[in-house]
Amino acid sequence: MFKILDKYLTKQFILTLLFGLLAFIFIFIIIDLMEKLDDFIDNSAGLNIVLQYYFYLMPEIIRLMLPVSVLLSALFTMGKLSETNEATAMKSSGMSFLRIAQPFILTTVLISLFAVYFGGYLVPQANKERIYIEQKFLRIGLVRNQNNIIFQDSPTRIITIRYFDPKQKVVNRVGIEEFDKNNPTKLIERIDAKRMRYDYKSKAWILHDGVKRIFNDNKEALKTFTTLAENNLNFKPEDILKKQIKPTEMTLSQLSSEIKNILRSGNDPTRLEIEYHSRIAFAFASIITLLFGLPLTLNKRHTGIALQIGINLLITFVYLAFMQISQAFGKNGALNPFLTAWLANIIFLAGAIINIIRVQRS
Repeated sequence: MFKILDKYLTKQFILTLLFGLLAFIFIFIIIDLMEKLDDFIDNSAGLNIVLQYYFYLMPEIIRLMLPVSVLLSALFTMGKLSETNEATAMKSSGMSFLRIAQPFILTTVLISLFAVYFGGYLVPQANKERIYIEQKFLRIGLVRNQNNIIFQDSPTRIITIRYFDPKQKVVNRVGIEEFDKNNPTKLIERIDAKRMRYDYKSKAWILHDGVKRIFNDNKEALKTFTTLAENNLNFKPEDILKKQIKPTEMTLSQLSSEIKNILRSGNDPTRLEIEYHSRIAFAFASIITLLFGLPLTLNKRHTGIALQIGINLLITFVYLAFMQISQAFGKNGALNPFLTAWLANIIFLAGAIINIIRVQRS
């Protein structure tokens, strides 16, 4: 009997969740299309470009609205059971709150685990394609200059650019680090130059006024130069802006690698660390909203579904707002990056557990 009930609740929960996500996607696309319609028309973007843009926008919408969709799906499913007195019958048969909520909790745990991969790897790839369309076809996000550019030119080479002027195609204050292919943490060569310009005839970068260091075990060989040609670099001036990936375009693996590179260069990776931990913490927001919302639903039998949904949505948006506020404090250095990302989850999970215990006893 219980297995049949679990299958029934899980099926209703998932179907309602899918319907909710589709509704949110539709609403978001309509609103965004109204805002960007002039941009599409002004830049003569064809229908295929518009369709591609919103196809790549959908993963980000799903990621953002998944916690709310999970909560609403559970509330609608339980609300329907309460309206037909099925929830009362379950409790009268001796089923505890946790037993009734078990199908929702187990399904949401699986959804959250998938959300880690979805938000950590699939969404950044979609964001990269969407931003590319914005820059190429909508002329959105284009800048005249770029500062503090860091990218990986090859499996063993890291390029650091202090300032790049795309109009003049000149790189200022560049650092080129080469690492051992057998030991990626071992630096074997570093070149620093005040200026670097690309020579299209020789297909080489010409570095000016710099120093080249070669590291061999504990020894260091240093050589200054006025000009130095480097023809083994795998990028041109046109590629520099493309290689400058925003955090929202980075996968979890890329964020982790970039954090290590920044630490190795002696800079502060706090913002990227917060992005990394927040990406994972947000994936589990669905569990927090579910655990906080379901007890309120079962405990408020004399109120309507609309009021229950309103109360739970208010708490959910407070939770999500608190998450954003804590990130702001973390970026200012007031909180540890890990604690910054997980503080909202910890506080609201504690509140959810207290609420569950109270409902269990009632």
